[in-house]
Amino acid sequence: MQKINKNVVLALLSLTSLVFLLFQLYYYKFYLSQKNGAVFSKVRGSQSGQDSTRWHVVRKFLGLIASHNIPVYLIDPLILGLVDKDIEQIRSSPGGPTPECKYFCAPRDFTTFALLDKTWKHEVGLFRTAEKMGFQWLKFINKDPRLDGMDDLSGVEIPLHYIFKLASHAIHLVVFYERSGNYLWHGPLRLKQHMDRKFVPFRKLHFGRYPGAYEKPELLLVSIDDLKVQIPKNPSSFLEEMSHSRFLECRYREARAFFQLYPDDASLDAVEFRKKAKSLLHLAALTLNNLGVKFWLSSGTCLGWYRQCNVIPYSKDVDLGVFIRDYKADIIPAFQKAGLPLKHKFGKVEDSLELSFQGEGDIKLDIFFFYEEDDHIWNGGTQAKSGKKFKYLFPKFTLCWTEFVELKVHVPCETLQYVEANYGPDWKVPVKTWDWKSSPSNVQYNGVWPVDEWDDVIQIY
Repeated sequence: MQKINKNVVLALLSLTSLVFLLFQLYYYKFYLSQKNGAVFSKVRGSQSGQDSTRWHVVRKFLGLIASHNIPVYLIDPLILGLVDKDIEQIRSSPGGPTPECKYFCAPRDFTTFALLDKTWKHEVGLFRTAEKMGFQWLKFINKDPRLDGMDDLSGVEIPLHYIFKLASHAIHLVVFYERSGNYLWHGPLRLKQHMDRKFVPFRKLHFGRYPGAYEKPELLLVSIDDLKVQIPKNPSSFLEEMSHSRFLECRYREARAFFQLYPDDASLDAVEFRKKAKSLLHLAALTLNNLGVKFWLSSGTCLGWYRQCNVIPYSKDVDLGVFIRDYKADIIPAFQKAGLPLKHKFGKVEDSLELSFQGEGDIKLDIFFFYEEDDHIWNGGTQAKSGKKFKYLFPKFTLCWTEFVELKVHVPCETLQYVEANYGPDWKVPVKTWDWKSSPSNVQYNGVWPVDEWDDVIQIY
């Protein structure tokens, strides 16, 4: 009898151990694995469990934001690049099951989505739900540049980025804000001292190294890897825009310091000139943008933006730069159609081209065309009465976006070097008497136009 009792006890112990083991496996698979980074079950057609993890994290994130009615759209450059190759097929897809996980299973550490700030109320409930689903998250805030101005540096902080992490994959959610130039802006991602720098590979994030500016995208709802998601309607255009999206803020703090030394001209003439200059710049931007001609603020207009966040009232003109490679013969007729008659045309496409159009009153628009050499960039100038040529040398530069007089417009990213080349180390000091042939620090004599070419290279209207 004692022997039988011992066997029963052993059997019960074995059965209990087996049940406990099965419970541990179940608990690990359906809870701990999602929370702490173990592999998910494989999705249809994926190559490995790690591929499946990415898809499952994206699916759970989309479910999270859908449960809180938050519209997001995909801006991940890697996935959009893959999607763009198959865009026609994706657009025509009925949305049924796909044979393989091709896009969201692509190797990467994170997937990037965008959120328009005005479409979401910052609800605490979202983050509570995220935690219940196993997500860890970080929030990145910084000051709102839209509230800054000459009279106030607000310091009010707004959310710029969120990162949701589950298992070994992360979702980077970039917050976009509308700005007065009718475009979208996102801020930089800056880590605070207390933040875990190993939370995700921050250096690999595609958005956040610096602020960016974008046109408002038209969105398309598609099915990708059996997941419904919104994407920019034209992925290739968005990717091209992304590669040149870097944004520079106006330097209001420095501008306020400048005006403490040199009080701003608030006379009626100055106010009226700035009003006309703003109107002229908006019209010029509309005309060149419609032609697809890239341009930037140059000369005194660039100096005004960089030094005092405004048009210099005694400059008497608006100055723009255009690379000669972007020149189009339609420029002159397009401006004339816009109500800006040609005032003068100096030089030729091959050498020192410069156009000037007459705006309202005595204000004019000058467009300088820039030529690229191996180690520098230059634009030319011509003296009408003598045929003398001049050349203005600049270090090579790239273009960034900024906001100026409520307009999204390009400036040289290397603005200080650009301004110093033109105006020298004393560019902070206002100079009201300016001779374009001798005052610039970077001017060089460049010969004389042959007399037999004067009719073509010196045209005054």
